[in-house]
Amino acid sequence: MPKPRTPDGEKNLISKQLIELRKRQGYSQRDLAHQLQLKGYDIDKNVITRIETNQRYVTDMEIKAFSEVFSVSYDYLIDGDA
Repeated sequence: MPKPRTPDGEKNLISKQLIELRKRQGYSQRDLAHQLQLKGYDIDKNVITRIETNQRYVTDMEIKAFSEVFSVSYDYLIDGDA
């Protein structure tokens, strides 16, 4: 069974919002990984790179983690809506 993709053929919906939020906070991918680890999430820089470049699907736990670190809603991460 084929895996779902966005209309653009991408593997996740959050890559653009993740890049925007990370840059707005002034975080490198390594900085973001560190912030996630401080909150108890084991997400390393390589995972962030693969999500941002649409090489990887995103789990629900990762969406929750990014939402907590950036203090944004799940809707914002997925749809870009505030």
